[in-house]
Amino acid sequence: MKKLCVKDMLDAKSSRYALVIAVAKRAREITDDINLHGNTADEKPVNMAIKEFENGKFDIIENLAEDGKH
Repeated sequence: MKKLCVKDMLDAKSSRYALVIAVAKRAREITDDINLHGNTADEKPVNMAIKEFENGKFDIIENLAEDGKH
């Protein structure tokens, strides 16, 4: 498995925290989809989510209202 540089994966407006949360959420979606269809995966869902992010299949959208100011 190749080593990834977090700085290379982030753009200027995203944080490491946002990256971790986004990848974890996508990995859970992948796991749920695999379980729903009764399939098996050759690769771990987290690795699949990271590859999808690297390939631009999803972006990080941070919720600016999370700080309590609406």
